[in-house]
Amino acid sequence: MPENIESESPLKRQLRLIIFGTDTPAGRYFDIGLMLCIVLSVGLVFLDTVEMFHREYGQIIRVLEWIFTVIFTIEYGLRLYCATHPVLYARSFYGLIDLLSVLPTYLALLFPGANFTLVIRILRLFRIFRVLKLLRYLSEGNVLLKAMMQSSRKVFLFFFSVSLIVMVLSAVMYVVEGPNNGFSSIPKSVYWTIVTITTVGYGDITPQTGLGQAIASLTMLIGYSIIAIPTGILTAEISHEVRRSRDLRSCNQCHKTGHDLDAMYCSRCGCELDKLDVPAEKGDK
Repeated sequence: MPENIESESPLKRQLRLIIFGTDTPAGRYFDIGLMLCIVLSVGLVFLDTVEMFHREYGQIIRVLEWIFTVIFTIEYGLRLYCATHPVLYARSFYGLIDLLSVLPTYLALLFPGANFTLVIRILRLFRIFRVLKLLRYLSEGNVLLKAMMQSSRKVFLFFFSVSLIVMVLSAVMYVVEGPNNGFSSIPKSVYWTIVTITTVGYGDITPQTGLGQAIASLTMLIGYSIIAIPTGILTAEISHEVRRSRDLRSCNQCHKTGHDLDAMYCSRCGCELDKLDVPAEKGDK
């Protein structure tokens, strides 16, 4: 059971206010400083993969990386210490991200290749939603997520149909061109068909016969014809979801619906609208 809040020490309450809060100057400065450390540590990981920087500044980068790791470790320990529900925080999304941000450096002591997983630390940039108070945009994110879920069956059917087209064209190209022209197997032909139908066109495998080039031209036209279909499906679902979300907000005075998601007052009578509730992350407090 968590410790009674009333019996907590003033230091613990003050730490919670600074570490988990963004409404106070100290809390904002803490989060902004943490963001700066995260960006710098990820930048060190990127620089360490460049041969010139690794050869000339590798030792300095390793020292700085350990300094950032100690900072993140202390910060994670303080969060566990001052959290009202430490277990819930440790199991929450942000708690797991905080843990993943310090593990790679320690794992690198046992497994040298694990040092490259330090890029996981970039996931901590999700905390910018707290610093800049962007949580209100999560409602728009929920609309997008619901639209994606609603359109998943249509998109799956689309990709299934495209897969059939790819299989047929791959088999035809394998028969027409053959191993002598680079189409050594049907899987290799599948690779060529996908590259062509997505209009990427690496050019490492090209048809040499007239019939093969005609089929390639047809494949390109098919790619241009179908490339916008998933976008249209998702756009239609987003539009439908936005309309449905607007209809959920009704004025308590005149019962008008269809208000914008960020509207604060009714467009008909001027009455204040109820705010959209954004669920809080478990374990943050």
